[in-house]
Amino acid sequence: MPDAANILPNLSNADPLPYKIACLCDLRDAEGRVLLLHRVKAPNQGLCSPIGGKLEMHKGESPMQCAVREIAEEAGIEVPIERVQLGGLIAETAFEGKGHWLLFYFRVLGPVEVEAGVMREGELRWHRPEEIDSLPLPKTDREIIWPMIRKHEHSGPGGTPGFFALHIDCHGDELSWTIEQETPVHA
Repeated sequence: MPDAANILPNLSNADPLPYKIACLCDLRDAEGRVLLLHRVKAPNQGLCSPIGGKLEMHKGESPMQCAVREIAEEAGIEVPIERVQLGGLIAETAFEGKGHWLLFYFRVLGPVEVEAGVMREGELRWHRPEEIDSLPLPKTDREIIWPMIRKHEHSGPGGTPGFFALHIDCHGDELSWTIEQETPVHA
């Protein structure tokens, strides 16, 4: 078994940063377009990301309950929890030097209908999957998360999305990252 000191980044000299838990929600329409939020607020102000938000931990909210709530709040639609599938776990150490994040990536199974438009966090817009790389994205999303989403797009049972777990170390200018688990396993 590997020694934990060889797996975990050296954080012993770092100031403690807050740890936040959130969900990212990947919604697609009948044309296969992806719903993204063009953010006007931090984090990721000026960038595009899936809708989502922080868990209401004080209420004991589960990650899936958070996804359903955030979809209702930000996209204005009710999605049954049975259509929300966990596709990934993403741990980001020292994101923007401000905190650590544990992100639950969820894919809504089947198409949804959401009207594009302005909301409190920014503007919701539909994008064809091939457009995503040309959008302003967080570095972690562009270099790591979206490639993993594409890699596992249809690798699960019955063509559903597969699963991945990542650890991304955001210390410094260069990202380092590790795939901690993926199902099915890719060579």
